[in-house]
Amino acid sequence: MKSSFRLVTALFLSLLLLITSSCEDNPDPLLPSPSIDNLEIGSGNNHLAVIGRDFHLNADIVAGDKIDVVQVKIEQLADETYAGDWSFELTWDKFKGIKNTNVHEHFDIPEDALEGRYNFFFIVTDENGTILEEKAEIQLVHPSNLTVDPILYIWMITTDQGDFHFVNETLENPENVDFSKGEILASDVTINNVKGDGKLYLLLIRKDQDHLPESVDAIDFSKVIVYDYFEHENEEDVVSFGNVIYDGEGGYVRPAPEFEIGAVLDNNVPASDLTSGDNGWKSGEYYFGVVYTNSTSNISLQHYFELNVSGF
Repeated sequence: MKSSFRLVTALFLSLLLLITSSCEDNPDPLLPSPSIDNLEIGSGNNHLAVIGRDFHLNADIVAGDKIDVVQVKIEQLADETYAGDWSFELTWDKFKGIKNTNVHEHFDIPEDALEGRYNFFFIVTDENGTILEEKAEIQLVHPSNLTVDPILYIWMITTDQGDFHFVNETLENPENVDFSKGEILASDVTINNVKGDGKLYLLLIRKDQDHLPESVDAIDFSKVIVYDYFEHENEEDVVSFGNVIYDGEGGYVRPAPEFEIGAVLDNNVPASDLTSGDNGWKSGEYYFGVVYTNSTSNISLQHYFELNVSGF
């Protein structure tokens, strides 16, 4: 009997050891987690949020399985002094079920936000339960405390066929704008509240390029037609800046360039060949845009309106 009991016990212990060894050799499989690339927090990735105004967010996401939700959280720092308690949270479920996507969102920083340094969390939750969280620090500032606050004051567009369009501070875009091959375009823009160093581009961009840069550094010049480029340097006082300079006697130091729709070269430096390539002329829908970046304060402004180009 004892011999049989010892045999059963030995077999039980051997089986238990085998099961334990198998569990150790085959732990729970690691689930794939989401990944984030090209994260931009604020215009030009400047990590600056202006209270009461639009905030830019961009990221490329690849899910481990599929995206469940995407979230943003803004929370106060433990070592910062604030005028009160404030936090912010925003969730998007429109990306649910997607494997990989570009998240390009604009949202307003609420008027009741408090100035100061904050933790900014960008969170991606996967349908498989894994979570990826990117953390960064951002600065919330009231518009009245900005060193530079570029604002589009007036933007005028004319052609030799008598067309006249404009955009002012209300940012209400013109409608039914049509340019034809051979028309001569002239455009001047004025931006208020700038100082230091800044660069300005006026761009024509075909809609099918899917490219609307929000800062000068983001411009892909292989996809755009540069109507004009101008810059200012070492401005010590807050000034108005534009691509046209008047001489005070009814003439110009720098007039608005005249640019033919269908020109072989654009006005970039160096000029781009428009007879071929991604930015070559085609009939269809375009954007006309102003892109300005103040490199001294790392703040940008952009505005676009839609138009049609024909004759190609």
